[in-house]
Order: sequence, then C-alpha cells, then structure tokens
Amino acid sequence: MNVARLLLPAIRWNAEDGFEGYRETIERGLELGVGGFILFGGEAKAVRALTDDLRARSPHPLLIASDLERGAGQQFRGATPLPPAAALGWLADEALTERAGELTAREARALGVNWVYAPVADVDLEPENPIIGVRAFGSDPEAVARQVAAWVRGCARGGALSCAKHFPGHGRTVGDSHVERPAVRATRRELEEDLAPFRAAVAAGVDSLMTAHVVYPALDAEGPATLSAAILDGLLRGEIGYAGLVVTDAIIMEGMTEGGSEASASVQALAAGCDLLLYPQDTQAVIAEVRAAVEDGRLPRARVEEALRRIRQAAERVAGAVDGRWGADADRRWALEIAVRSLRVCRGEPRLPAGRLRIEEIEDDAGGPWPPYPRHALPAALRAAGVEIAEDGAPLVALYSDIRAWKGRPGISPAAQARVRAITADHPDATVILFSHPRLAADIPTAANLLAGWGGEAIMQEAAVAWLTGRSGGMAGVSGGLER
Repeated sequence: MNVARLLLPAIRWNAEDGFEGYRETIERGLELGVGGFILFGGEAKAVRALTDDLRARSPHPLLIASDLERGAGQQFRGATPLPPAAALGWLADEALTERAGELTAREARALGVNWVYAPVADVDLEPENPIIGVRAFGSDPEAVARQVAAWVRGCARGGALSCAKHFPGHGRTVGDSHVERPAVRATRRELEEDLAPFRAAVAAGVDSLMTAHVVYPALDAEGPATLSAAILDGLLRGEIGYAGLVVTDAIIMEGMTEGGSEASASVQALAAGCDLLLYPQDTQAVIAEVRAAVEDGRLPRARVEEALRRIRQAAERVAGAVDGRWGADADRRWALEIAVRSLRVCRGEPRLPAGRLRIEEIEDDAGGPWPPYPRHALPAALRAAGVEIAEDGAPLVALYSDIRAWKGRPGISPAAQARVRAITADHPDATVILFSHPRLAADIPTAANLLAGWGGEAIMQEAAVAWLTGRSGGMAGVSGGLER
C-alpha cells in the first residue's frame, strides 16, 4: 500500500531557471511514488517537456494538475487566458461557459496537464469576502449552478478531469482560509444556497470536489469541512450521493492546520473522507505520519485503500499524452471578444483622452507571497493601437484591486481611493478603468467616467484597450504575458 500516492506536491516555474528550483521535489516525489504534481507557471513548451518526462519516469499513471480557473493561460505562457468566472457569469450564456471549460481542458491536455482545479462553485454571497469575489460565477445560487454545470460539461468534452471547489461553499466567509480558519454562521437551510452549485456539479458528472478549510457550525461544530466526517461522509457522500474523488485544498493553509502540523491534519483529513492531499511542504513527514496512523489504528486501512482506489481510477481515465495545440489565434480572438463583451460601464462615458496620454497606475494588490499580475499588457495594447504614451499626456487611470490569496482584504484601500480622488480633482473628466468587480465602483464616487474590467489579468487589460479603441478583433495576444 503506497501511501505516497495520496499526495500531490507542487512544482513552481521560475523565470531564471525554469523548473530546476524544484528538481529535488520532482526527484524525491518520483522516488517515493507520489500520485502526481501540481504545476504553477511556466512556458508552454517547457511545461509539455516536463509533463512528458514525469509521465515517462513514473511507474504508475500520474495526476498532473493546475489551477486553471481562468483558462490554461492563467498559468502557462503561450496558452489561452480567459476572463474571471464572474465575467462569464455576468454574460449568462451557458454555451459560452461550456466552451470556456472545453478550451481550458483541451489546452491543458495538450500541455500534459490532466486535472483542472476548476470550476469555482462558490456563490458570491458576501461582498466583504477577501478570497472568492470574481472567482465565482455570481451571487445567484441557481444561476451559478447552471454555469458550474456548463463548465463541467465542457471540461469533460475537452478531456481533462474537473474539480468543483470549495465544498460546501466558501462564498460567505469574511476571512481568507490561507491565513486563518473562517467560520460560516449560516443556518442549515441557508446553506442550501451554497450547496446548489455543488449539487449541479455532481449531477453534471464532476470528476472531483475540493474541500473548504472553513467551519460550518450548522453542519459540524467541531472543525472545518476538510476534517469533518459529518460533512464529507454524511452530507457529501450520504445525502448528495457523490461517489467520486474528494481532495483537500492546499494542506499548508492555516485554515487546515491552525497552527498544528500538516502531517497530523492530513491524517484527520483522510479519516474524514478526503482522498488526496494537495501541496504538502514536507512530503516525507506526511507519509510517515499516515503510515504510523494506519499501523496504530487512528486511520483505518480500508479508508486508505478506498482513497487509493479512487486515485488510481481517476489517473487511469486520463493516462497518457495527448497531442494538441495551445494558444491558437482563433481561440485567443474568441477569448478577447468575450472579455470585451463582459466589460461594464459603471458611470459616465469612458473614453481615451484626445492626443497623448499618460497612464496613472494605481496598484492596490500588494500583500502575500506572490507578486500581482504583470501590468505591461495595458501600455503594450495602447501602443499597438497607435496611442502615444507620454509623461505630459492627459491621464488614463488604471486601478488594480484584485481578489488575491494572502492579500487579506477585499475592496479598494483608503490609499488607492485617495489617489483616485486626487487625480479626478485635477482632471474631472478622466477615465478610470477599474480592474476589479464592478460593485467596487461605489468606493470611487469621484470617477465620473468609469469602466470596470473584473480583474487585472493581461486579457482584461487588453480588453479594456480594445473596448476604448474599438479594435476588439485585432488585439489578441498583444501582451503574451504569463498570468499567475
């Protein structure tokens, strides 16, 4: 019984040495016989070379996964990026969302990634939520359920495994489970709204569900969903009738460990009903603790064997390499057109200033271990459209305020709001592009001409320029930037 197969370590790309910084993780993981790997970032060709190598050297089929909520281009340079889920949800076109899921899966498989950590099935029920926001398809449970089901269907057609997250719903929290263990105080009846998209995902044939490191006293007062047999075995397996793969969110997150060790929390998660442990920092320590727990009876052997069976079946369904293309011009044009269609005019008549302009960039995404999205797509797209950018030009305000892990807050900071007020006091007619949820328009009332773009990723920067210049058909791929 190879318990190492219960783990998926992470591999991250570095611009300086590619994946070499994680060579020890790769070699040790293959030696131990882990169930697969989670990939973050990389040049598309390098990703395909890595996945081919991993697959060739593993004695068993691997699950090779990635967070691709916004298309394969979210992580891999050269693949097609997509707008945030909230932008797709606002367009309310299930066929469009199904195509997004198919495109994501098709490009993932071409890169050697066979498991997509999407769709987000959380409902955006709490505006003060610091971690979900535009990652969700919207705030109406039934509409979100339809979008989730469409994405799952598309992903299946594209040939990759799907993963609805974060069960039983992270949309009501006011805390980020990366840094704390949030609690949702909703009643059992209220939680049916949160559960609706997960029920729809199961009905649509979703391949896996990811748990939330969140406490739901109405379901189990003792601990987070990841560690709760009442939620995973009772509600998910029993009431909802889901028989597929259940995976943890990253086990390094404070919402799971709450100051304890990832090894002991992993044993609890397996005992509660999780089948796979994602993103271990100390793979060997987790393996040792799981083995010890099986030997001393804390973790039933039958529970581990059941988890290993589900992992093996899932991996065998998507075993082998798949030939295919990524980043095709037609796909990138389609993605940009969708992004342009999703833009919201929140106030006034947004437009480019006449003549030369200067970009007043307001960066409100500081915080956490990872840098914000690159911001070079906006100026690159403007220059490609023939716009002259100069320091003495009229201002075009670009306000970036995304939902990001470890950032610790939603909304626009007081400092960023103050900068918008200062600029618009001197230039009342200046156009402000809000790269965030349109509801944050209320935080910048002095922006008389306001265009909202859902998020700050490269495709939304390009979409804003395409909308302002009327060139949505010819700007796909201007930036070529790597999303994160």
